[in-house]
Amino acid sequence: MKRLHLLLCIILAAMLASCSNDSFKVDGDITGLDVPSLRVIFNGDSGIVDLTVDLDKKGHFSFKSNAAQPVIVNLLDHHNKRLAAIVAVNGDHISVKGDATSPMSVKVKGSKVNDDWQLFRNEHAAYYSDPNPSRLCSAIEKYVREHPADILSTALLVADYTDYSDRIKVDKMIKSIQPQARPQSLIGPFRAIAHLETANNYPRLMTLNLVKHGSDFEQIDLTGHTTLLVLWANPATGHTAASRQIAQALDQAPARFKVIDILAESDTLQWHTTIAADPADWQHYWAPGGPLEQGIQLLHINAIPWYAVTDSTGLITYSGPDLKAALRTAR
Repeated sequence: MKRLHLLLCIILAAMLASCSNDSFKVDGDITGLDVPSLRVIFNGDSGIVDLTVDLDKKGHFSFKSNAAQPVIVNLLDHHNKRLAAIVAVNGDHISVKGDATSPMSVKVKGSKVNDDWQLFRNEHAAYYSDPNPSRLCSAIEKYVREHPADILSTALLVADYTDYSDRIKVDKMIKSIQPQARPQSLIGPFRAIAHLETANNYPRLMTLNLVKHGSDFEQIDLTGHTTLLVLWANPATGHTAASRQIAQALDQAPARFKVIDILAESDTLQWHTTIAADPADWQHYWAPGGPLEQGIQLLHINAIPWYAVTDSTGLITYSGPDLKAALRTAR
């Protein structure tokens, strides 16, 4: 009888082990959500996985999924703001805990790469909250140089790095990581998850609250007309030339579009000087939070300057770094 009991225990343990090796589990507690659900997005074995996970009254959630090779799992709130990014593979059990109103308070534990990622975030917390992403990008570049055999180097480039203006530079950084630390499951869908909303499922951006030049915060209505959003930062190389190109397109457009010019960084020191050279009569605004400003974060900015177009219903019909493409969309 004892032998039978022992055999049953061994069989049950094997079954449980087999189950865990066929899936990964993520659970935890998230407070501060205005809607008690999480959006989970990652590129799984059979393509994009996009699911909604409900939280209980205490903020607890749990879900399982499958990934035979490591993937970046993004946890987003109801407004598509990223709360956490996780490296997961079958067999992992990852725990997430924190307050959604303060994304940097959200902690991830459960595997070496996630523990190391959390340590990196803790050490560079000020960089993650800086509206200007240059310091964070520099820190990631340094980490990649110093840790070519670490899968975290790949995860940081895929999920946290934002300077994609020089794709040759980015490709060199990826290739500098040793093959075993840059699995195809991570670099294959490179940046696809972060751009899912602007590539396949455009959100609506109906209003923006920005500081108007020479005044205070103003609520801007983006509905009822086509709007071109122009986002830039200092040093504003080429900003005046871009403004002239936009003004020319406005003159030629059969149906004129509205232009919203936005300084998307915290430093306004050169703002007044730069816009004084603008050859146009549109209004100029400042987004104190830069790319992280409420509403602007929906554009998924990964380079500056950045252009976006919304239609008369606020639907984002273009979001990217190509001014010519933006003007074609606006016209």
